[in-house]
Amino acid sequence: MNSEKKYSQFALVKEMMETPEILSKFSLKNADRVIDAIREKGKLFFTGEGSSRIFPAKNAMYCARRAGYDLNLATEGGLQACNYDISDFVVFGASNSGQTKEVIRFFDRLKKIGHKNLYGLTANQHTKLESLAHQTFLLSCGKEDAVAATKSVAEQGLFYQTLLASIQDIDLSKKLSALADAFNIALTMPFDEKITEAIASAGTIYFAGKNDGVAEELTLKTNEITRKKSDWLEGTYAVHGVEEVMNADDVVILIDPFKSELEKIKQTLVDGVGMKVFAVCDEDTIFPTIKVPDIGELANYVYLAAGWNILVEVGVSLGINLDKPQRARKVGNEFIE
Repeated sequence: MNSEKKYSQFALVKEMMETPEILSKFSLKNADRVIDAIREKGKLFFTGEGSSRIFPAKNAMYCARRAGYDLNLATEGGLQACNYDISDFVVFGASNSGQTKEVIRFFDRLKKIGHKNLYGLTANQHTKLESLAHQTFLLSCGKEDAVAATKSVAEQGLFYQTLLASIQDIDLSKKLSALADAFNIALTMPFDEKITEAIASAGTIYFAGKNDGVAEELTLKTNEITRKKSDWLEGTYAVHGVEEVMNADDVVILIDPFKSELEKIKQTLVDGVGMKVFAVCDEDTIFPTIKVPDIGELANYVYLAAGWNILVEVGVSLGINLDKPQRARKVGNEFIE
């Protein structure tokens, strides 16, 4: 992906290209209240729907657990969360529109029973979510015109990750410039056209990766951007039976794969099924690999950018209008007064 007209004509690409600057300028502001609440409770619950929850919440949880933060972190969609007792959790609801029906219903329920720690994260002011939350944080990325959320997803993710780091008195701000540079490299780097061709002609595009939100989020973006069927294979699920229904014209894209399982994946999927397997990694693998910069604890944003790059290349090669899916909506399930 680059600045050529075949890419730049789309709002989706424009918004992706704005993301590095958004990340480099990110600053957590006016968060003392929620930081104090999380420190006191030691429990934080993330909710939201689709892209507002998958990467932002799961990336934050993965990074916090990997770093050993002493916090009880959980996430679920709004309607299922209505069945849980989270009275002792600080709750964060993310909704770009501030009108996502499931989030509104959940927050309305919690407010009616007197929950004291409800926080919102949105890209719009004066919304229903803001009226229900005790404090609402406004993203700096601005409105997105493309149906597929991109720059907002990255900023939501950085908001949560920075928030949790701040609770541990860790300052991520000095690493944001390097993150923006690495993100831009992954977003715009060229890669073998044969990879694009194979993915574009695939029956189903599988993403395999850790439960950190990246591969799962890219699975959703595959539907919105390429209009192709996709599936997310968590962890090593790719070698635990799903090969029975895979076909030789399917592809698997490994995101930051477990190195110990690469040979087994080759035996099961390449040798066994005859399908093509590609990897996105910070080092070469036994598969054709899109190699990205290594940036430590902020690496998941770089993997996300590389995935966007792949999907745009596939969508453009297929002649798809990246901004206008035929059925998908900007707000999937909107609350209406």
